[in-house]
Amino acid sequence: MKTAYIVKAYRTAVGKAPRGVFRFKRPDELAAETIEHMMKELPNLDKTRIDDVIVGNAMPEAEQGLNVARLISLMGLKVEDVPGVTVNRYCASGIETIGMATAKIQSGMADCIIAGGAESMSYIPMGGYKPTPDYSVAAAGNEDYYWGMGLTAEAVANQFKVSREDQDEFAYNSHMKALKAQAEDRFKDQIVPITVDQVYVDENGKKVSKSYTVTKDEGPRAGTSTEVLAKLRPVFAAGGSVTAGNSSQMSDGAAFVLVMSEEMVKELNIEPIARLVNYAAAGVEPRIMGIGPVKAIPKVLKQAGLQQNDVDLIELNEAFASQSLAVMRELDLNQEIVNVNGGAIALGHPLGCTGAKLSVQLFDEMRKRNMQGKYGMVTMCVGTGQGAAGVYEFLN
Repeated sequence: MKTAYIVKAYRTAVGKAPRGVFRFKRPDELAAETIEHMMKELPNLDKTRIDDVIVGNAMPEAEQGLNVARLISLMGLKVEDVPGVTVNRYCASGIETIGMATAKIQSGMADCIIAGGAESMSYIPMGGYKPTPDYSVAAAGNEDYYWGMGLTAEAVANQFKVSREDQDEFAYNSHMKALKAQAEDRFKDQIVPITVDQVYVDENGKKVSKSYTVTKDEGPRAGTSTEVLAKLRPVFAAGGSVTAGNSSQMSDGAAFVLVMSEEMVKELNIEPIARLVNYAAAGVEPRIMGIGPVKAIPKVLKQAGLQQNDVDLIELNEAFASQSLAVMRELDLNQEIVNVNGGAIALGHPLGCTGAKLSVQLFDEMRKRNMQGKYGMVTMCVGTGQGAAGVYEFLN
């Protein structure tokens, strides 16, 4: 079996949706410009040697439809030779593509693949424009197949006894860690600057154009506190505990890695960053989908031949504080190594992008900590009752 290495990894900043910094930037543009930046960092790579562009997207319709991966390939690489395929495993889509790219290279089916994800929740809302449940299936006792994610977060909070106070404290800490990381420029090296051209009509009825460049995640809130969070009303259930403040933010963003065979790495004299040791997805009861990592993490560790204490850094997607805390408690995860720079409650959760985004963040933080030869993990819950986890070995 061949060895597959990750040799480049970049992401955009994450903007709030639907009225944030990327509300005038299409998802295919975000993705294409990220890939363009990556290619500039590899001037000796003949782009026609790239075998595929695999793009994760959770709501593939409208501006994210039409096999958006092929459009992103054309726009980002500016050659016609490289195909593209769009992949959907909801919130795990971005890391699913990295798993697919790695497996294809290991099997000898490819030598060089761009993998990642893109999502604009400003353009395409949660659930898309016309979600259509099968009402006969729901009526047969399976209504949780179609539950909104907030209801599942409430179910997790109730079943695993996660208090409102604990959720708010977790959310507050996410913001504080993210703000500290931003103040220390810990995300600077991984973020691709994105220029946004905005055209609008002012109060005098005149057409106005302006441009600005985005280099910083928009979500972290310096003014928040546990007292402020405690005043927010539950939004998903009467008398519930899940609020907008202890849930992940709707977001826009893109993130990609370049996966390459060992033979090609040596030929081009490229220093690899990391390798995906193993990746796994698992199914759980849809009603408590947020607990998905509790099944996915042991599964991926077993496949990788590792123990939980072999992992030195973890990026756990904070879909909701309730499910994040439930996962950490059920698996007895070391809080000191989980989301050291904050998580999705502060930094945002651009759905199909998130798995790749968290991978990019993991590599960069491991580099800053000189964790060569150590293992890191990216994990998340996934809608309709799934969990996913990937274990990486950091190289350089």
